[in-house]
Amino acid sequence: MSGVTGSELKQRIARIMSGQGVRKLDLRRKATLALTCVLAVGVPLAAGFLRAANGQTQPAQENGNEKSGIAGTWQGTEHTPDGHDLRMVLKIAKDEKGALSATLYSLDQKELPVAGGSIRFQGGKLRFVNDFPGLTYEGTMLADGNSMSGTMTYAGRSLPLALERAKPETEWATPAPPPRIAPMAPDAKPDVEVATIKPTQPGNRLFMLTMQGGTLVVKNLTLGFLMAFAYEVPARQIAGKPGWMDAEKWDIEVKPDTPGMPSSSQTRVIVQKLLAERFGLQFHEERRKLAAYVLIVSKDGPKMRKTADASLSPNFLLYPQGVLIARSATMADLVQSLQNHILGQPLVDKTGLEGRWDFTMKWTPDETQFADAPVPVPPPADDANAPPPLFTAIQEQLGLKLEAQKADVPVLVIDHVDHPSPN
Repeated sequence: MSGVTGSELKQRIARIMSGQGVRKLDLRRKATLALTCVLAVGVPLAAGFLRAANGQTQPAQENGNEKSGIAGTWQGTEHTPDGHDLRMVLKIAKDEKGALSATLYSLDQKELPVAGGSIRFQGGKLRFVNDFPGLTYEGTMLADGNSMSGTMTYAGRSLPLALERAKPETEWATPAPPPRIAPMAPDAKPDVEVATIKPTQPGNRLFMLTMQGGTLVVKNLTLGFLMAFAYEVPARQIAGKPGWMDAEKWDIEVKPDTPGMPSSSQTRVIVQKLLAERFGLQFHEERRKLAAYVLIVSKDGPKMRKTADASLSPNFLLYPQGVLIARSATMADLVQSLQNHILGQPLVDKTGLEGRWDFTMKWTPDETQFADAPVPVPPPADDANAPPPLFTAIQEQLGLKLEAQKADVPVLVIDHVDHPSPN
């Protein structure tokens, strides 16, 4: 078309008809022509496909990225059956390796934040699980990428909780982490300086036993539970309890007379002295034959790993969903955890294993386990890939074995106990 107008049209037509302008298409020229055609057609098509693909996948990357898309501050209000509105804030962070961590704040209950023992975001679904006693939030991210519908489950109660991604100008203020307190002197034997004891208000489902800023805080726990904790025995090894010890629940705050953060053994000493001073607890110890378990090494030998640095202090993480992670643990430590927290029955160590061990055990709990927990542990969900039962897991994963038999074990027999003295 560009040659239709312009000068010397006749001369150009003559040259075309005479073949003067024609060059022979050798192999190189044919390849060049073919490449030109491919580029002329393919580049626009490829660009179009890329634009279409970007238009389709970009929202999914923003809204469904399983490591970064969920990171941020999410908040919403839980409406309880008793008419309370509880503001919840879930802060989710991602580290440089893409691993997720999360902390849950209940602003209106003014309690310590709850760290997630595990958090997973996959296929647009979020699962947040607290270490103990099994607080769970399960949510599904909606198409806008900034809101979730979900359910909070705690203490056997499930309530809907919708969350919205907060902006800096709409984010609710959360409390600053408490200042770090230096450890209490290892040889200190702390006493009770001052303590307040009140009956737990009806309807309160939150429970705890923890140190907050150097103060021991107890929420919604029975005296029977506190005694089992203080003396490291299963509840069934305490005899002579009046009924109210396992029925009435208490909120307690104790300020020790010794500065510093107490160790777990020092915390038990504080509780022991509280029970004696304020509840008038008196008891004696007897030996009785009870149904018990014996822990032995299985025929294949131990499958746990020896701790590389035996000077490290024992560290246990126990999840009621059926996970026990131990570092630098002795067999005595394992026996205490199985006996006092999982089985609730006397357990005798006959493994003969010395030293410290590292291991992780996963199992599916049944209704007989965690029976002494302050609230019922939610039953496991049906899952074809669920871990094995406890007895199988101990043998397959730790190389140990539990055998049931009668054993001569200590029993704490209560001689006297009262309701608490006035504050």
